[in-house]
Amino acid sequence: MIVQLALGTVLIVVSTFIAGAGFLVMEAGMSRFQAWLLRPPHPQKVLVLLCASVIWILLIVTVAVWLWAALFLFLGIFQTLEQSIYFALVSFTTLGFGDILLPPEWRLLSGLASINGLLMIGLQTAMLIEVVRRVRTIQSKQDD
Repeated sequence: MIVQLALGTVLIVVSTFIAGAGFLVMEAGMSRFQAWLLRPPHPQKVLVLLCASVIWILLIVTVAVWLWAALFLFLGIFQTLEQSIYFALVSFTTLGFGDILLPPEWRLLSGLASINGLLMIGLQTAMLIEVVRRVRTIQSKQDD
């Protein structure tokens, strides 16, 4: 049980670090394109920013899912990469279909993967809102 909790905690911390680093990269990109973002027309640019941010967030979440899948493969829990990714994704998104299960000695990992998914989705949603809020605030000040 302690091994599962330790492994799950490490993956949660690593994926949170990756999400934070991803946000810093997104902020750097916004700074680089700030002049373009602030020139009218604004609605179209906010749409482009929103779409680019969602793609970036999906990439970050995908990396976290792959980390969990790699752990499952490394531990020998699943035989194939496809099974590992499938289970990690289903757990991460809290769908929990139940068609593939972890062995009893590793079942706590599924709950930790779900917690990680909930935290990541919440964190990424907050980041997405913050990105759009920042740009819209600057754009509205510029319009005044």
